[in-house]
Amino acid sequence: MTTPAPAPARRGLRRLLPASPAQQILTFATFANSFGGGMFTTASALYFTRVVGLPTGQVAIGLFGGAMTGLVAGVLVGRLADHWGSKRVHITVMLCGGVVISCFTLVGSFWSFFAVSLVSGMIIPADVASKAPLIRGVSDGNPTVFIGYLRSVTNLALAFGSVAAGFAIQIDSRPAYLALVVCRALAYVSCGLILLRLPRIAAVAAEKGERGWAALRDRTYLSATLAHAVLSLNYAVSGFLLPLWIVAHTSAPRWVVSAVLVLNMAFVVLLQVKASRGVYDVRTAGQRMAWAGAAFAAGLTLMALAGGPSPWVATGLLMGGMAVFALGELWYAAASTEYCFGLAPAHLQGQYAGVFGLGSGVVEAVAPAVMSMLPLGMGLPGWLLLGALLLSVGLGSRPLVAWAARTRRTAPAG
Repeated sequence: MTTPAPAPARRGLRRLLPASPAQQILTFATFANSFGGGMFTTASALYFTRVVGLPTGQVAIGLFGGAMTGLVAGVLVGRLADHWGSKRVHITVMLCGGVVISCFTLVGSFWSFFAVSLVSGMIIPADVASKAPLIRGVSDGNPTVFIGYLRSVTNLALAFGSVAAGFAIQIDSRPAYLALVVCRALAYVSCGLILLRLPRIAAVAAEKGERGWAALRDRTYLSATLAHAVLSLNYAVSGFLLPLWIVAHTSAPRWVVSAVLVLNMAFVVLLQVKASRGVYDVRTAGQRMAWAGAAFAAGLTLMALAGGPSPWVATGLLMGGMAVFALGELWYAAASTEYCFGLAPAHLQGQYAGVFGLGSGVVEAVAPAVMSMLPLGMGLPGWLLLGALLLSVGLGSRPLVAWAARTRRTAPAG
């Protein structure tokens, strides 16, 4: 009896998914988690201010406190994942995330919000650090390309989650916002349940005589972490700087705020996998970091020039600047992945990933102040200074890491 051919829709889905069953499971788990993240991120500020009734300043204080606790959590949880097995630890983090986020439905004052924020701030860094050994274990020796694929999936899910949140925002009622918080909690739990189907990823045996916290003594890795951290300022450009710049400092229509963000997201969804190919060692990663720095500087210059012209010229400069800037983001993400995984010992991937995220976490905390002081505070000179900073770090990344690698060979980290 002839087996019937799979339906066209199913064949299309298979072409979009990785061939490895383990990678497929991780893809579905990532999509579920990111979909919930898109819903919560889009509407959380409105929930805290309109439903809980907190002033925006108190919300900012709570989120900052959570970011600070998250800096420590990533390193500690990453080390646990190395020793106890990444699957077990990552599932635990996802289930804890569901419990913690659901507690936001119970907050009614600043102090209860602050307490939950301190704990919830640990989840995302713990998620990243515990997931890193999991990705390495299922990536068939090429984590850079697989993470590029996961990044495309993540951005697609975030977009869908944002659209779903838009319905709740339009309804603008307490039950609608509470439903989003509950859905975010369920997304964490769903991610954890999906990962139960993943084969166990055994912890890689440690080298004999190795001391703990090797990542904090590894000059090469710390140098790569520094370059990655400074260049991670690029995320604050699209998420924080551009909306304020477009609305308050340009004549472009307000819909351009959404247009540039959609353009950025489209680049990531459609081109991240392609941009990740060809990045297979520290040399090629350093090359992409240099390209990223140049693209960031060029994109920022175009965006800065949008501060004076007519609405349509300003719109063209902003869209063109974002297109160039988005290319830099693609190259930066591919290079960062190679630094994070290519420079880390397999048996310490969680610890190293936690340290890698520590640098960008610090920059994320100070990024709004940097954006307010330079581009928003100084105008065109501030934009050019920011572009020069990213360009110099991008160009200096490769020789910096090469120098650190030479010193590591003469003075091993372990």
